[in-house]
Amino acid sequence: MRITQSMMSDRMLRNLSNSYSDLNKYSEQLSSGKKITKPSDDPVVATKGMSYRTEVRDVEQYKRNLSEAQSWIDNSDSALSNATSALQRIRELAVQASNGTYEEGQRGNIAEEVDQLKEQLATIANTQVNEKYIFNGSATNTAPVTINEDGSATVDFNSNAVNLTLSNGVDMKINVDGGAVFGEKLFNDLENFSAALRSDGSDEDLDQYIGLIDENVNNLVNERADIGARMNRMDLVASRLGDQELSATELMSNNEDAEMEEVIMNLVSQEAVHRAAMSAGARIIQPTLMDFLR
Repeated sequence: MRITQSMMSDRMLRNLSNSYSDLNKYSEQLSSGKKITKPSDDPVVATKGMSYRTEVRDVEQYKRNLSEAQSWIDNSDSALSNATSALQRIRELAVQASNGTYEEGQRGNIAEEVDQLKEQLATIANTQVNEKYIFNGSATNTAPVTINEDGSATVDFNSNAVNLTLSNGVDMKINVDGGAVFGEKLFNDLENFSAALRSDGSDEDLDQYIGLIDENVNNLVNERADIGARMNRMDLVASRLGDQELSATELMSNNEDAEMEEVIMNLVSQEAVHRAAMSAGARIIQPTLMDFLR
């Protein structure tokens, strides 16, 4: 095959163009730190990268869910702790009132404190986290307990569970069944106890309220035990999510991040090749007639 000047020039320009393309590729890798800048650079790397990024985003969302769940659980446990303290104080008052040493009217003073503690329990039952009532199931915009003008309590708890997905296939209930610990029984018992104190009921009549208060305390203790179990599980989930995030991030980095030492060597080598190609190309192009006439 006859090699013409035109063929040699075309090939030289095509090779120089490829050389520029390689220089651009290594320059972009060096400046971006990534193996590719668009999917067409390496479809396999791009496809794997999409999968790894999806996994990382999922783990990040699970961690946000876990943080919200821990906030609910921590605040619920703290509120129940305060409620337990209030009921224990009421029990102490019940024991004092039933010992028969109080004169007429003195039990009315105890009733006043019981009423104050009852209102405190209503406030605890209406605890909010991020403007959500955490003890009212899925009805988080509605206060479950209202203290009326006459001192009585109106109780309306939503029993629906509030669940969050904390990991792939792991859904956990994050709320406390408010009706089980702050329900009508609790407030009815306290209202009846207060009324009995004001009427100077007999010691035997007041003794029964000690047992009723103990039942309400036990409800709180049982619910706090359940919260403790869920806290322990969340700690395990948090540890697992940390491992998953580290693994997914490492895989994504290995897949996409360029080896800078290798990129620099390739760039330097390609620059040398490019200079040589341009030097050879300048020799290949024959002088024109004007060059001979000088």
